[in-house]
Amino acid sequence: MSADEQHPADTDWHRWAPIGQTLDTSGIPGSGPRASIAAFELLPLEPMLVPEKPRSGELDPSQCGHCRPANEHTIWQDDEWRVSGGMQGASGIPFIGAISPRRHVTLEDAPIEVLAGLGPILQRVSEAAKSIPAVARCHFSRWNDGSAHLHLWAYARPAGMMQGRGAILPYWEQALPAMPDAMMQEYLEIVAHALAAGGGEAFPAR
Repeated sequence: MSADEQHPADTDWHRWAPIGQTLDTSGIPGSGPRASIAAFELLPLEPMLVPEKPRSGELDPSQCGHCRPANEHTIWQDDEWRVSGGMQGASGIPFIGAISPRRHVTLEDAPIEVLAGLGPILQRVSEAAKSIPAVARCHFSRWNDGSAHLHLWAYARPAGMMQGRGAILPYWEQALPAMPDAMMQEYLEIVAHALAAGGGEAFPAR
C-alpha cells in the first residue's frame, strides 16, 4: 500500500463506531426517524416571546455553573481557565469539552486580558484533543443562550469522518450512540494531561 493510499482508520474508537449503520436521528429536533442527518427538516417557526427568560447566572452569579469550584466534570484548570468534559455522560464522538474563564464574564464585558488569553487556550485545547488517537480535527462553537458566562465548546472530529466536517458535527454527536464510559474516561484523561503538560492542573477521571 502506498503512503497516500486511503484505508479504514483503525483506533479503538473507529473499531467501536457503528460504521455502515443508519443512525436513529429521531431524538434530534427537526429530524424524523432514520432521517438523513445532513438534510433534516426544520421545525415550524414558533412565536418569538419577549422578554426572554434570564440565562443561568445572569441575575445571580452565585447560580452560575461555570463559577462553581472544580467538580467531577473538571478535567483541567489553571488560574485563568477551566476545561470540563463528560457533563452529559459518554458522547458519541471522542471528545467534547467546555472552555470557560474562571472569572464570571461575558464575551461583551470580558477584560482585554481574558480576551487575549482566549486564543492560546483554544490552541492548547485543539492540540490536546488531537492527542486522542481517533481524532483528526478539533472544532469550536460558541452558543450564548444557556449561561451568562463566556464559554466555548470543543468538538473533536474523528479521523476520516468526512460526513462530520463543519457545523454538522454536533448533530452527528447527538445521533451516534454513546461510546463506552471507559473509553470516554480514557480520552478525557488524555486531553487533561496534554493540557497539563503546558501548565495548570489535570484532574483525574472520577
